[in-house]
Amino acid sequence: MSLPDILTRIRSAEARAGRPAHSARLVAVTKGHLLEEIRHKVLAHGEFPLGENRGQEVRDKVREWSETAGGAPQPRWHYIGPLQSNKVKYLERVELIHTIEDVTQAEVVAEHAQKWGHAPGVLLQVHNGEAQKHGIAPGELSSVLAGVRATGLDVRGLMVMAPYDQPAEARRIFHDTAQRAHDLGLGELSMGMSGDFEIAVEEGATLVRVGSALFE
Repeated sequence: MSLPDILTRIRSAEARAGRPAHSARLVAVTKGHLLEEIRHKVLAHGEFPLGENRGQEVRDKVREWSETAGGAPQPRWHYIGPLQSNKVKYLERVELIHTIEDVTQAEVVAEHAQKWGHAPGVLLQVHNGEAQKHGIAPGELSSVLAGVRATGLDVRGLMVMAPYDQPAEARRIFHDTAQRAHDLGLGELSMGMSGDFEIAVEEGATLVRVGSALFE
C-alpha cells in the first residue's frame, strides 16, 4: 500500500468520525528498512516522522543521513520500541519517545537531555490488559504522570497497542485509552498500527504508527 493510499484511508476515517481533516498524523515505522527505501517510500511524499524501535538503529540511521544527505535536515525521528536505559544515549535526535513505562525511565531520559541541551517529548505507554510485558497499569497512570512530569519532561499524551486481528477489542482499548487521556488532560494519542489504524483514528488517535502496510 502506498503512503498516499494510507493517508487517504486516514482522512476517510477522520471524516467518518466527524473529526477535522489532518487531526491524525502518520508516523512511518521504518525499523529494518534502508534509508534509500525510506526516501523512496516515505520522504518522497513529504515530511513524516520516522518511527524506530532500536536505539542503535536510530544512531546508525542518523549518522548515515548526515553522511549521505548533502546537508539536508535530519528527518523527524520518533522512538516507538521498548526503552532500555542503557540505550537512551542513542536517542539524542529523537523528538518524541512513545514508550515511557515508569519514572525511572523518565529520569534516565531527563539526565541525558541535560547533556544534550534539549529534551524529547514523551508519551506514557498504557498496558492494554493483554498478557504483555510493557505498559503502565491504567490505575497507576496518574501517579506515573506526576512522577514523570517531576523530572521536567514534557508528557504529551498516551500510547497503547491493541491485540492483532481483533478489531472489536482494539476499538474498546482505543476508546478506553482516549477517555483516559482526556481525563488526564493529555492531547496526544499514539494508537493504531497497520492492521487497525483506521479504527484508532475513529476513536481519537492523533498519531498512527504504520509500517508493514507501507512497505509491503
